[in-house]
Amino acid sequence: MDFVFDAMADGKRLKCLTIVDDCFREAVDILMDRGISAHYVARRLSEIGRFRGLPLTIRTDQGPEFTGNALDQWVSQHGVEIRLIQAGKPTQNAFIESFNGKFRDECLNEHWFKSLAYVREAINAWRQDYNEARPHSSLGMTPSEFAARHRAAARHPRTDDLDSQLKDFN
Repeated sequence: MDFVFDAMADGKRLKCLTIVDDCFREAVDILMDRGISAHYVARRLSEIGRFRGLPLTIRTDQGPEFTGNALDQWVSQHGVEIRLIQAGKPTQNAFIESFNGKFRDECLNEHWFKSLAYVREAINAWRQDYNEARPHSSLGMTPSEFAARHRAAARHPRTDDLDSQLKDFN
C-alpha cells in the first residue's frame, strides 16, 4: 500500500491509496478522496477482506496512516503482519513504487479532474484495464488471468500430485 497525491482542476488536493497484491500483480483497490485517514484505511481493508480474503502481510512505508493506532489495532485483530519499510528507502517496496509510476503516467497525468465522481470513474476504469486487459511483462498474462489460474490450481491439484499421494497411501 502507498499513497499518491494529485490535484483536482480547482486546485484542491486529491489523495489516492493504492493497494496492490504483489504476488498476482493485481491492483486490488485504489481509494481516492480529498483525505484518507487511518480509520478509513482500516475500514476499507476489512471490506476488501470480506470479498477477497485478508493478506498475511501488508508492506508499506511509515506514513502516519500506517503507523497509528487504528491500523495497529486492525492488523492485531485480524492476524495480519505489517512490514514497514525503512524511512527514505522506497526501493524496499519497489513494486508499489513502480505501480504508482504507471498509475501517475497512464491515469493521473492523462486527466483533468473536475469532480470526485469523475476521478472515481476514470481511476476505476484504468484499474480495470490494468488488471484485465493488458498482460503484465513478468506474468505473460493479465493479473486477473494469473490470479484465476492460481486459484483454479489451488482448488484442483494436478493429477500427478494425486498419483504420488495415492502411492504414498498404498
